[in-house]
Amino acid sequence: MKMLTIPRSRTQRGGAAIEFAVLLLPLAFLTFGVTQCGRAFYEYNTLAKSVRDAARYQSSATPGNTLAARCVAVTGVATLNGSNCAASALLPGLTLAQVTSCDRVSCPATHNLQATGRGVVDLVTITVTGYSFTSVVPFAMPSVVFGAISATMVQSL
Repeated sequence: MKMLTIPRSRTQRGGAAIEFAVLLLPLAFLTFGVTQCGRAFYEYNTLAKSVRDAARYQSSATPGNTLAARCVAVTGVATLNGSNCAASALLPGLTLAQVTSCDRVSCPATHNLQATGRGVVDLVTITVTGYSFTSVVPFAMPSVVFGAISATMVQSL
């Protein structure tokens, strides 16, 4: 006796398309979320490095002249155009107003002649506050305002 069999291809037709359609939205959400999270990490690390570079620059500069160090934090270079930075910002939305600088002249109570493990030194602190990371796909990752990022170094003058 011969059994009647239905070809398997006719019973499975469209199954892969349905599975793909069901998984497409979660996979797209995951992909966009990972991409935006990586972008946020990149911007945070760029900001942290620029703050360290600005503190390093100010630690060897003339006390009280903090505009050039603030420009290093915003643009990566110390070139000035009057009272503004000559180069464009390293990150979108980063401005001089978000950068503060303290040295022995601008903050004498906290940065002048401080006792440390190295003896009595003058300190320099550069701080960036209120930088906002703007997400391109807010449904996958919302926009975030970073906390204060600062670096403190010993002034070498």
